[in-house]
Amino acid sequence: MFSDVNSLLQLLTDLPAVIKTFGLVGVWAIVFVETGLFFGVFLPGNSMLFTAGVFASQGLFHIGWLTLGVFVCAVIGNNVGYYTGYRYGRKLFSKEDSWLFHKKHLMTAHNFYERHGKETILMARFLPIIRTMGCIVAGMAAMNYRVFLAYNVIGGVVWGFGIPLLGYSLGNLIGEDIDKYLLPIILLIITCSCTTSLFHLYREHKAK
Repeated sequence: MFSDVNSLLQLLTDLPAVIKTFGLVGVWAIVFVETGLFFGVFLPGNSMLFTAGVFASQGLFHIGWLTLGVFVCAVIGNNVGYYTGYRYGRKLFSKEDSWLFHKKHLMTAHNFYERHGKETILMARFLPIIRTMGCIVAGMAAMNYRVFLAYNVIGGVVWGFGIPLLGYSLGNLIGEDIDKYLLPIILLIITCSCTTSLFHLYREHKAK
């Protein structure tokens, strides 16, 4: 357990080195895992995409290939998460008297996604933990797939192009001195993202 925590902390604090080591394929793979697979829940999507955008401004990546690949992997990842939730997650609620899973929870999720599914799928792109779990829960709640896919694609465009282009623009604006500010910016993005996610989860808990 401690080794897993240490590995996660190393990934967060040494993000530039990780990106430089694994390149575009590594960035795309992390995006896919974080947006569609349960164990990618704590991967640093926002800060990674911003950092990759900065590196693109320095010539390490081509910004077009970076953003296009991120968009494709994000959309496919969310579709995998939806399918996983729909195909397998619903089976967890098959027993009414399950000690952890109850059919009433599934109905609550279904009703929530009927009312707020569009906003949730869009907003989840920018929120750690929710970015991973939102599509899985949408599948478990049997959210209308066409609606899910439409907002999945819209969210993929805004997130997959927006954050790398933000890093790219800032990197071009500041130039070579961006390296001095990169780590503080990464930590700020991680802090803001996690704080926003925790606030969102707390608000949903209070609402229930």
